[in-house]
Amino acid sequence: MINSHAQPHQAYDEFSLVLDPAVYEPLPEDWLIGITDVVSSTLAIKSGRYEDVNFAGASVIAALGNAWGSFDFPFVFRGDGAAFALPPRGIMAATSALRQVASFARSDLGLTLRIGLLTVREIRNSGRDVRVARYAASENATYAMFAGGGLKWAEQQIKSGRYLVKPGRYATKPNLTGLSCDWTPFPSQRGEILSLLVEPNDDTSPEVFAALAKRVLAVFDAPSHRSHPVPVDMATPRDIAMPKGSGKRVDAKRWSEVASHSDFRKFDDGLRLTLDCTPEQIDRVEAMLLLAKARGEVNFGLHRQSHALMTCLVPSGSPDSHLHFLDGMGGGYAKAAEMMEAGALGDVQHHVL
Repeated sequence: MINSHAQPHQAYDEFSLVLDPAVYEPLPEDWLIGITDVVSSTLAIKSGRYEDVNFAGASVIAALGNAWGSFDFPFVFRGDGAAFALPPRGIMAATSALRQVASFARSDLGLTLRIGLLTVREIRNSGRDVRVARYAASENATYAMFAGGGLKWAEQQIKSGRYLVKPGRYATKPNLTGLSCDWTPFPSQRGEILSLLVEPNDDTSPEVFAALAKRVLAVFDAPSHRSHPVPVDMATPRDIAMPKGSGKRVDAKRWSEVASHSDFRKFDDGLRLTLDCTPEQIDRVEAMLLLAKARGEVNFGLHRQSHALMTCLVPSGSPDSHLHFLDGMGGGYAKAAEMMEAGALGDVQHHVL
């Protein structure tokens, strides 16, 4: 994501800085918010189709960027889906891209992709907001971070049947140029690949959540610990590039750029992390989060697995701005979200009883 007039001008190169609610700026009310997610993604992952789920999840980012003519808009990859924001003049491009990727997921991948579109105004009317900050993962790769609870609310509404985009009868193929899965999954170097989601409860102040998030990150960022899931040595390329992808290979000299351009940690109405860490680190963070959950501050979900998976996006117009989307291979964010939803349901049932 590159800067535009409706986006924050400053990009922060330290992730801890985007935990500060003060750095987020509201999007204009007439901007569009698009949401996608793979229906029954955990079942597809359980049958070994994690790569297809991630490819479907990232597809709307590639399709929209290629149709829009640039990737100069805020977006976030969520494993089994994605979210994006676009100015109102992009409604035709957004609707078309959403329909195209839903048709592609169904015909080429055998997956059902739920697609939805609404305005920031509709989200604000619900009492939530959509605010954006920019995190500079490197000199050439900048990711959008989202706060305000608006994307979470929008996703819940779309899953309940509101704001859905009806599939087109004759949808053309999406332009997925630059999107590929050229690397075999990365095995954990430290013990386990962790997929972690942590979200504040509605009455938790942003400041309290930011303090907790910093304590969580400190466990993984301690000296002598390297939590980045992309290995230091270049991973193994696939013998045959996936036919649905058209990304370029990365040589060994640029491998460090691949690591620095990856989205292994982000803020998306909460912490969203894919990390390589020791079981002891995970246990320590889980204990910390269980206490915070008991205090009513957060809900969270985590999933441990042996490998991480990377989906690559190399924009044809600016190959130096290549982006790399990470998820856990054994269920990743989808399994973590499943645990988090189960925890939220359990809290509601306990409250009712």
